[in-house]
Amino acid sequence: MAGGRKVNNLLGLAVLATVVERPMHPYEMATLIRARGKDRDMDVKWGSLYTVVRNLEKHGFLAVEGTVREGAHPERTIYRITDAGRAELADWVRDLIATPERERSRFQAGLSVSAVLPPDELAGLLRRRLALLEEDVAAQREMLDASRGEAVPRLFLVEAEYDLAVREAEASWVRSFLEELTTGSFPDLPLWRAWHESGQMPPEVAELAERGRTTD
Repeated sequence: MAGGRKVNNLLGLAVLATVVERPMHPYEMATLIRARGKDRDMDVKWGSLYTVVRNLEKHGFLAVEGTVREGAHPERTIYRITDAGRAELADWVRDLIATPERERSRFQAGLSVSAVLPPDELAGLLRRRLALLEEDVAAQREMLDASRGEAVPRLFLVEAEYDLAVREAEASWVRSFLEELTTGSFPDLPLWRAWHESGQMPPEVAELAERGRTTD
């Protein structure tokens, strides 16, 4: 499992997936990771790159191939992937693909306490979010269409397709929730409004909140 890996930073996965092509130095690794958009697919903290590379070497996933000096740049260490590194890369990918994890978002955190806002204010915020989501979805569709038009193999677009599907699903849910709030069909709307109109949480709301907590 990913939690028990010797190197658990996803930047390590990006490094292994890059160096598997050929030996290279860390600066070249970073250049290729950026050029291929992997820093959009993973939570990459560039300040930890050299630490991650050293840890991959420490655990036998990378080995020093040699050094190179280019112009006035300082000497750079070139790393190659080892057999253990290839095995770790493949196993890491298998784990990420096959094992679902609960990945809680900032949006989910906000929703979990959204009752502290009046429903009309929340509806306005959701409208703003939906507009931004729809812009993002349109831009992602355009990017995918352009990539397909340039005959980019679909093999290199599947993560963008997934991200678009997730964004579309979120937009659909926000649109549905917003409709409930604006049409008044959301079942707890009267209690919610009463809370904010009186400034005191009605007993029914407190009971609902407590009931929801016990289902976590």
